[in-house]
Amino acid sequence: MGPVHVHVPLKRLGEYVGALRERSLGVELFVKAHELDALGRQEVRRLREQLGFCAGLSLHGPFMDLSPGAVDEAVREVTLRRFRQALGLAASLGARTLVLHSGYEKWRYGKRPEVWLEGSLRTWEAFLPEAQKEGVKVAVENIFEDSPDNLALLMRELGSEAFGVCFDTGHFNLFAPSGSLRQWLQALGPYLLELHLHDNDGTDDAHAPLGEGTFPFGELFSYLAGQPRPPLMTVEGRGAEGVMLSLQRLREYLADCPS
Repeated sequence: MGPVHVHVPLKRLGEYVGALRERSLGVELFVKAHELDALGRQEVRRLREQLGFCAGLSLHGPFMDLSPGAVDEAVREVTLRRFRQALGLAASLGARTLVLHSGYEKWRYGKRPEVWLEGSLRTWEAFLPEAQKEGVKVAVENIFEDSPDNLALLMRELGSEAFGVCFDTGHFNLFAPSGSLRQWLQALGPYLLELHLHDNDGTDDAHAPLGEGTFPFGELFSYLAGQPRPPLMTVEGRGAEGVMLSLQRLREYLADCPS
C-alpha cells in the first residue's frame, strides 16, 4: 500500500537502529522542542550519518504548548518558530514529510471551529510556502478531534497537495468513540498523507500493538486498498517489542485486503 516507517523518539534512536536496519524500515523521528534547541551542525551531521540506513525518513515536530490556531498572536508566533525549526531539521536530514499537530480542542474554542480556523490559516499560510520550497510535505495530525470537520475545513481552505492529514488511529479510537470511521475517511480520505498506527481500548492512549484494542483496522485497510494514492504508514508503539508485533499484525492485515 505504501512505505512503512516506525515512530522513534530521538533520545531512543540507538535502541531501534539495529532492528530497523535489519528489516529495511523507514523512520519517523520525533524531536521535542528542547532537542531542537540543542542540535547544532555537528549533532545534525552525526544524526544524518546514523540515519543513513533508512528506507525512508519523516519527522514529527514538537507539539507541547503549541497552538497554530491560537487566538493570541504571540502564541502563534512561538508555534511558527518551533515549526520552522522542525522544518529546518527535516530539510537537513532529507525527511520528506513533517507531522505537526492541529491544536484544536472544541471546548477551548467554544465549539466554534471557525475561530480556530482563522488563526490556523494565518499560521499555515505563512509556513506552507517555506515547506514547499524545501520539498517537505506537511501532515496535520488529529488529536482531540471528535469529528473530522475542523480538519476538513482547513484542508479545503488551503487546497495544497503538499498539505494534508496524518490520521491517527489511536486518537480516533480514544477521542471520537461515537464517530464513524467511514465518516472520517469520507471527509479526510482525499487529504491523507500519513497514518499513525496504534491501538487502545478507548479508555487510554495506550499505543498498544495493532489488534490489541478495539480500532477497526480491517475496515481502514479495506478502504485504503481502493484508493489511488497510498499514504505513508507509521507504526507507533511504546517499546521495540510492541512495535515489532504491530509490524507483524500490519503484514497480516494487508495480506487480508483485497488486491
